[in-house]
Amino acid sequence: MSNGADIAVLAVLMLSALFGLWRGLAVEVLSLLIWLAAFWLAFRFGQPVSTLFEDRIEPPSARYFIAFGVLFIGALLVGAVLTWLVAKLVQATGLTGTDRMLGLLFGLARGVVLVSVVVLLLGFTPIPQDDWWQRSRLLPTFERYALWLGSRLPDSVREHLNFQAEPVPEVVTGRHPATQAGMT
Repeated sequence: MSNGADIAVLAVLMLSALFGLWRGLAVEVLSLLIWLAAFWLAFRFGQPVSTLFEDRIEPPSARYFIAFGVLFIGALLVGAVLTWLVAKLVQATGLTGTDRMLGLLFGLARGVVLVSVVVLLLGFTPIPQDDWWQRSRLLPTFERYALWLGSRLPDSVREHLNFQAEPVPEVVTGRHPATQAGMT
């Protein structure tokens, strides 16, 4: 029988997949790009825009916070209009069924990444040693994905992970034993 952790993992995967199905691939990918662009714009231009408020807002940190917020929210609003237009275009082309099925797959993949990142972050705590974690049927799989993600971290950070799982298979990481031994 599954424990609460397994139910939570399944809920995240299912909700992410259903959200992807509901919105479709075009909107999901565009939304992700818009969020990344909004963060980039806010970080890149927050400081220059904050100078526009020099004579009206003190302290400088408040100016930066307001400039960051204006840029971030502005980019999201422009992105929302763009997303709406793309959704209408997909509807007009009659590709909604295909778009939604691909959105479902995208949502499922996003759910796997999200759970893996949460498991990675929890791996820096003693939580993976808890009994409920150890009894989980799904968390060992996500520990392997988290270890793969963690392998991209510096050694000084990675050494603090508290997992007992084996790393992800070599086929995924590209480090197959035969190729490391000089065999092809």
